[in-house]
Amino acid sequence: MTTWTPDELSRIASADELSIQPRRTDGSLRPPTPIWVVRDGDDLYVRAYRGRSGAWFRTARATHTGHIAAGGVDRDVTFNEVDDPALTERLDDAYRTKYARYSAYVPPMVADTARAATLRLTPA
Repeated sequence: MTTWTPDELSRIASADELSIQPRRTDGSLRPPTPIWVVRDGDDLYVRAYRGRSGAWFRTARATHTGHIAAGGVDRDVTFNEVDDPALTERLDDAYRTKYARYSAYVPPMVADTARAATLRLTPA
């Protein structure tokens, strides 16, 4: 399994937004979508603001592959769904802390809809 380098983790985690492009079933990439990204240990996570019905999330869930760019890092990635209540709580805290200055947008990112659409990013 490929892992993030310490430099990649730091650069991506410190970026305000991440550009995500899930791969379609025909192999092409969806257009870039800017989203928030948080770090927990040596892993990076994203959530779909609109939940599991969001277009980019549905594509990511169908193929589990794509591409991300943030903080000067461009990588192909795999997407893995998260189903760990303790991790979900830590990620809520990470979103609240990192994005506190966007107080109107944080509540939807820690709501059940977005929590159910959490993906771990793993370098491909």
